Amino acid sequence: MKAAVNWNRLEDEFTKVFWDQNVRQFWVDEEIPLADDKLTYATLETEERWTYERILGGLTLLDTEQGDVGMPLIGKAVEKQQQKAVLSFMGAMEHMHAKSYSSIFSTLCTMPQIDNIFEWVITNDILQQKVGIVTDRYEAIQNQQTLYEAMATSVFLESFLFYSGFFYPLYLAGQGKLINSGEIINLIIRDEAIHGMYTGMLAQGVFDTLTAKQQQAAVANVQSTFTQLYELEQQYTNELYRELALTDEVETFIRYNADKAMMNLGLDPVFDVNPSTVNPLVLNGLRTETKNHDFFSTKGNGYVKALKVEPLQDSDFHF
Repeated sequence: MKAAVNWNRLEDEFTKVFWDQNVRQFWVDEEIPLADDKLTYATLETEERWTYERILGGLTLLDTEQGDVGMPLIGKAVEKQQQKAVLSFMGAMEHMHAKSYSSIFSTLCTMPQIDNIFEWVITNDILQQKVGIVTDRYEAIQNQQTLYEAMATSVFLESFLFYSGFFYPLYLAGQGKLINSGEIINLIIRDEAIHGMYTGMLAQGVFDTLTAKQQQAAVANVQSTFTQLYELEQQYTNELYRELALTDEVETFIRYNADKAMMNLGLDPVFDVNPSTVNPLVLNGLRTETKNHDFFSTKGNGYVKALKVEPLQDSDFHF
């Protein structure tokens, strides 16, 4: 017999909170005006534009895979219906993230340039290895242990692997360049923050159901996955940022976020990166609290949709 999801009887203490937060954060890429970035983009050096375009291409691939494979398979494997609903919502937002990069491309690039970017995504061996490892963990879900390992990999993606790509848009926006595109990145980061946190909480719950032997094996497998992904991330960072002399700064940034991913899983940080060593322009860009903009600026992440609308009454006009 099939049961309908019943939100009137909560299945745990936190899923409804994350549902509400996801709804409050909902946005679409058309809401962010990007045209003003076109003039600024033309002033960038060739190497800067090359890096910017390819990091967004790489992010598009990762978001596509997370929306197509990661969230659906993890959602299918969990038992609680409300958790399935939140995971489905987050999967839909991963597709919104992927689409938003295409909006940036269509504003800044010609169609031949866009085709070259997506061809690079297909042919870049490091990027394909990275997404291959992630997808393999998702497709290996068979039991609670492999579900935990898949959830941990998802947290690595949401809280760690995306950030080599996030670095440069935040770096440029911190200098007053490509502000509107940077605002889209900030909205995406705001989403990924709660995606990684929620999936990490689910992973910890699954981990607690494992036997001691299973827990030991699961942690070893997760650490092995992390090591593989980190090594690839170093190679990927060097390829993308070498010509801009930013490799060391990006590596510090990804180690900082790798520790965040570990903490989302309830594990000890690996690198213990001091925030003061992270580029301050980029670190400031990670802050997802409400931003204020004037009328002529970009929309800003303080915009929220009205969720409860009541009809006007005569008494509303009695001041």
